[in-house]
Amino acid sequence: MAAKFSNKARLKRKLKALPLAMVEATRAGMAAAADKVVKSQKALAPIKSGDLRDSITWTWGDAQKTAYSQGGISFGVMAGSKNFSGDLSLKVRISAGNTKVRYAHLVEFGTSPHTAGGKFKGAAHPGTAAQAFFFPGYRLEKKNAKARIRRASKKGAQSIAKQQ
Repeated sequence: MAAKFSNKARLKRKLKALPLAMVEATRAGMAAAADKVVKSQKALAPIKSGDLRDSITWTWGDAQKTAYSQGGISFGVMAGSKNFSGDLSLKVRISAGNTKVRYAHLVEFGTSPHTAGGKFKGAAHPGTAAQAFFFPGYRLEKKNAKARIRRASKKGAQSIAKQQ
C-alpha cells in the first residue's frame, strides 16, 4: 500500500530547497567554528615576536599543505543537490605557518638534541622543549565546533520548514 500525501507539491518544494539552505547555514556555522578554533590556538601560541601567533589562519576548501606550514586540520561536511551550483564539498583548513614563519612544527613538537650541520657544522644543539599550541587548541574546541555546525545545519532545515 502506497502512502498518501495531502500536499505533495509543498513537500517537494521543501525537499528541493533543503540542501541549499542547509549548505548556506552550515557554511556560516563552519566559519564561526573555525574562527573559534583559531582564536583558541592563538591564545595558546607562545609569543616571542608574535609572528607565529599571527600565522595561524583558516581557509575554505582543500587548500594544499605547504612545506612551511604546521600539519593542518581539516573538517567539513558534504552537501549534494542538483540545484546547488557552488562547491559541493564544504571544508575548512586550519594551519599555522607562512613564508615568514617556517618553524611552527618545531615549536609544536620541539626538537631533540643533535649535532648541527651546514653553516654551524659540529655545534651541539641542546634541543628545545615542545610548546604545544596547535593541536591542544583544536582539541579544546573540537566538541563545541561540531555542535555549532550541527546547530547551524538544523537551523537551515528549520528555516525551510517555516517558509513553506
